[in-house]
Amino acid sequence: MRLRKTLVSALSATTLAAGLALTAAGPASAASCPSSASPVIPGAKAHWTLSCSGNTLKVYGWVEDTRADGDCAFVFAHAGNGGHDSADACGWGARTNFDMAFPRTKTAEVRLQLEN
Repeated sequence: MRLRKTLVSALSATTLAAGLALTAAGPASAASCPSSASPVIPGAKAHWTLSCSGNTLKVYGWVEDTRADGDCAFVFAHAGNGGHDSADACGWGARTNFDMAFPRTKTAEVRLQLEN
């Protein structure tokens, strides 16, 4: 019984580690307008700009899937007002333009990530 628990625990840890290795993410930090970023991670790239008009933050740009691996490239935006939005590109060479708006804030954390 103890051996089976040990094997199950080891298998669970290995599966979790493999799952974490399959998801790549670019660094994210809170940014305020005006600013821009052009992150590149294995399998994805993106460019975005943060701009403010009045009391609204706009996050706009593109995200591209750069590898034929079955994963999709995602850009996730989490605004300072609690709002969130995302854009994805799925399939090698696919590029998606996005334009997100968040009222009542001037900051957002934006991240490029791969997911399957």
